[in-house]
Amino acid sequence: MSGSIELIARAVIVVDGHVLLAHKKGAHTTFLPGGHIEFGEPAETALARELREELGLPVRVVRFLGAVEHGWTEPAGRVHELNLLFNAGAPALDGRTPVMSSEPHLEFFWQPMDRLAERHLEPWILCSVLPEWLGAGVFGGWASTLR
Repeated sequence: MSGSIELIARAVIVVDGHVLLAHKKGAHTTFLPGGHIEFGEPAETALARELREELGLPVRVVRFLGAVEHGWTEPAGRVHELNLLFNAGAPALDGRTPVMSSEPHLEFFWQPMDRLAERHLEPWILCSVLPEWLGAGVFGGWASTLR
């Protein structure tokens, strides 16, 4: 079975106890906004670019939060991704106003931090480590779904 490895930069945008989540239309799961890091591109630059493309807004990358390793199997083979998580914010995002997507296949919404599992957040381990890392002010947290 063939496989691939992907390097992803993701934003953790929290406003009033709610986290901004992304959802691919028609999919069952949700994920944190962000996307693939291009070869030679700094992770923070990639995240700012991806958020500008997805949200149509300038977003400020604040600090590195941690990394989450995740894997799953698709019909084409095994996928292994490393998600680099950064705290981020944007003045235009207030946590109450719906967030419009600049990409037709995506939609965004705010989810209470203590109810992330209800939206089938992937990687699933984020449901437990995000509140922990944010509450403790963790820098450089690590989690993995691969065991």
